[in-house]
Amino acid sequence: MKKVTTSIPALDKIMRVFDYLLECDGATFTQIHQHSGIAKSSTSSLLNGMVAHGLLRQEKDKYYLGLRLYELGNKASEQYDIKKIALPILEEIRDSTGLTCHLGVLEGASPIYLLKLESPQAIVIRSWEGKRLSLHSSGLGKVLIAWLNSEDLDELLPEDQLLPRFTETTITDINILKQELAGIRRRGWGYDNEEDCQGVRCIAVPVFNHQGKVVAALSASGVAFQIPDDKRESLATLMMDASRRLTHLLH
Repeated sequence: MKKVTTSIPALDKIMRVFDYLLECDGATFTQIHQHSGIAKSSTSSLLNGMVAHGLLRQEKDKYYLGLRLYELGNKASEQYDIKKIALPILEEIRDSTGLTCHLGVLEGASPIYLLKLESPQAIVIRSWEGKRLSLHSSGLGKVLIAWLNSEDLDELLPEDQLLPRFTETTITDINILKQELAGIRRRGWGYDNEEDCQGVRCIAVPVFNHQGKVVAALSASGVAFQIPDDKRESLATLMMDASRRLTHLLH
């Protein structure tokens, strides 16, 4: 359980109760008192006040997290816009590489661009905010599914599904794709080697939440001469640094 001490003892005690209840399916007064280290008299008044505010709910002799927290959590999610947080990082990547940069998420069965920053060079990558991508041929799509468990991956891409070919380098075999996803997990980044669009390459990296789940991906795209083979590793290193920074900001 987290132990954070501030200059507001009452708030510290409330957070200790929340932290404990996050780890268990309800708890009695005695259990909360013993695990939180709060005096009995303080525990009683604290729990009564939290129930009154809807932060906890009481059923018989047990206390549970209250629906007020659900309401607050939803509002926090609305105000916590990953696009705003990612924008400065994407701007740095674009400015330092001259590449077109994207932020994307998995929405249902499709990756989708939430944000696009155009390359400052006179090179246009045909993409737009809201564009849906292929799971198996785009760098961003492959990164978004690389950390899924086998069951979730099979639901998105059944083994008997035929993967459409877009270019000569598109991966169309599920087993080869799974090998590619394993490679992405090992090295920490994905690569689209002109698999989605002839002549266009892309480096993509995952963004993780505090639970270690991939919640988004960053990508840098350009034509083949902008991402030559001898610059791929250095660009991947830059992208992974951006991934770590954005992941840290989301925690």
